[in-house]
Amino acid sequence: MIIDSEYFKKIITTAILFVLLVLSFLVLRPILLSIIMGMILAVVCSPPYDWILKKTKSKWFSITSICLFLAAIIIVPFWFLVPIFIKQSFEVYLAVQKIDFIKIFGGFFPNLSQEFLHSEFSSILNSFVPQMINSMISSFSQLILNFPSIFLQFIVVLATFFFVLKDKDEILSYLHSLMPFSKEVERKLFQSSTDITLSVVYGQILIGFIQGVIAGIGFFIFGIPNALFLTLFAIFAGILPLIGPTIVWIPVVIYLFVAGNTSAAVGITLFGLISTIIDYLIRPILVSKKSKMHPLLSLTGMIGGFFFFGILGFILGPLILAYVIIILEIYRGKELHGFFVKNE
Repeated sequence: MIIDSEYFKKIITTAILFVLLVLSFLVLRPILLSIIMGMILAVVCSPPYDWILKKTKSKWFSITSICLFLAAIIIVPFWFLVPIFIKQSFEVYLAVQKIDFIKIFGGFFPNLSQEFLHSEFSSILNSFVPQMINSMISSFSQLILNFPSIFLQFIVVLATFFFVLKDKDEILSYLHSLMPFSKEVERKLFQSSTDITLSVVYGQILIGFIQGVIAGIGFFIFGIPNALFLTLFAIFAGILPLIGPTIVWIPVVIYLFVAGNTSAAVGITLFGLISTIIDYLIRPILVSKKSKMHPLLSLTGMIGGFFFFGILGFILGPLILAYVIIILEIYRGKELHGFFVKNE
């Protein structure tokens, strides 16, 4: 009878714990991505935080300076650049409207009849353009309407970042106590997870951002129209593996050569080449060779993550795939290298 009573207590305790976990998930679900983002930022900013802490010996000064710097690099560009980006987006849209796509399309496919181009292709284009502008206006409207929600999400990111970075030792100790693995497996798991996170954020996001900014500096120096729009496009392309900002600056160079602006074309080419070379110079410094991710894993993770999580998917997607590989490799008892996670 005593055994039955103890067994019954365990069942009740497990059921209560399960219900509480489900309720906790439902409570946190609206801000779950913000919490994850704050944790990722804490991992990324941990090395500079440790360096400042070592120099100043003050935990509060270190964490406050890191938080202020992070808030500044997020808020200041958003505040000043978003109005310019909106303005240039509409300018690009108006410029695209003036392009004779039927003539260009007919040049690539001369066998198509003019009747088909002016009837079928024209109707498709006429329906596509209004939908595109309506979608763009709707996106900007939603951004303005959802500003209070976006602000609260940002507060969650910043708060999570602050407390995870400040109390990281206690949090790691607690996570170690929950894991069913041996100490050696736990060490490999945490080390590999940290390496892969830094590889994605530093090796792909940060380097892609730097490449796009360098190309953008060339756009501004040589007075390219809608330079900010092209710069943001170059940054976005630079973040994606196997693509890079060349997909942006090469068409600009071709356009400048065709327009007869040779000096600007040569200048943009130089900045574009620098943005391409920078990948080979900075990546080995920021990313350890043992944590380098295969481009296929990064590309599929970013694109799939974008479709599922939105803009944060560019970070979360490859991380999720990489963590799966890490767990599988640890389960096999193998070193973390191979086709998906390189060890060069």
